[in-house]
Amino acid sequence: MRSNLIPGWVSRPRLDYPLLVALIMTSILGLLVLYSASDGNQRVVINQAVRLGVGFLALFVLSLFPPRILRSWTPWLYLLGMLLLLATAWLGEGRGANRWLDLGFLRFQPSEIMKLMVPMAVAAWLHSKLLPPNWKAITIAIIIIVAPMMLIVRQPDLGTALLVGMSGVWGIFLAGIRWRVVLAGLGFIVAAAPLLWLFMHEYQRNRVRTFINPEADPLGQGWNIIQSKIAVGSGGLSGKGWMQGTQSQLEFIPEHTTDFIFAVFAEEFGLIGVLLLLSLYIFIIGRSLYLASQARDTFSRLLCGSLALIFFVYVMVNGSMIIGILPVVGVPLPLISYGGTSIVTLLAGFGLIMSAWGHRKFIR
Repeated sequence: MRSNLIPGWVSRPRLDYPLLVALIMTSILGLLVLYSASDGNQRVVINQAVRLGVGFLALFVLSLFPPRILRSWTPWLYLLGMLLLLATAWLGEGRGANRWLDLGFLRFQPSEIMKLMVPMAVAAWLHSKLLPPNWKAITIAIIIIVAPMMLIVRQPDLGTALLVGMSGVWGIFLAGIRWRVVLAGLGFIVAAAPLLWLFMHEYQRNRVRTFINPEADPLGQGWNIIQSKIAVGSGGLSGKGWMQGTQSQLEFIPEHTTDFIFAVFAEEFGLIGVLLLLSLYIFIIGRSLYLASQARDTFSRLLCGSLALIFFVYVMVNGSMIIGILPVVGVPLPLISYGGTSIVTLLAGFGLIMSAWGHRKFIR
């Protein structure tokens, strides 16, 4: 019997259990790797477990709300996210950048929240539009994407800004824009890329220089990527064993609990372990795209597809970074790297996917 305190549009949870099991398995694997990467620091693992618990709670709660309710909340949530970014510009803190907002009882990164708000806003805007969208609809969608990106770039946090932008761009792409528009956009990006150099901070330029030739400064700027490559290569086929990785245990790998934890995993579990982890990731991405294809309204399809593809970008960028295919950027390995806001928002995104799946039969 439904309580009078619960609104009528809140339903019982309708979770997709294959996806949920894959997320839980990946999270447990992440805790094992984190324990090793932190040299057996139980406090770090407990903190991560608590954050994962909060994230799965957010997933569960969001799965209760139907997409039409989430869509109606989207403009206000987007506005709240923008206000938090503005507050971060004035009151933010961090190591050399204003990225964190400390409310006393809670410390979080507002830019991570925008990885959900931006695709939600783009999907909500295109929901009532005739697809494929016309230039007016695309232009407004681009403004929705660029506005938070500019605030995040000023923190400065170019990596997160690009990920936020990509999360919104996927929504436009999935709306069915013509390939000539896609090619024109790619051409514009390639043409404008040299201009980006003029606006980059010196540490960002150093990352590009290091990507091109890490051996030019092996004990300085190139240290991270060189040690990461050594760790990945030394893992071999089956790895050195859990908590037996020399590169991580002797702390040759920097940021070995966050951005470079994939190198720790590859050294300890080898190629077999990496293939297992990638199989979990591929299943999560594929299952999420399948659930997106089953959604019954435009908002749900665009949002779920965008969230699935940005998860793919996370995995691709982090994996490419540690083997030197892409420059080093602050992109965590999903559900594995130590983090707070990023983990909660990531799992909350899967709650939005669960919502679309669970309420698909109630949308005409």
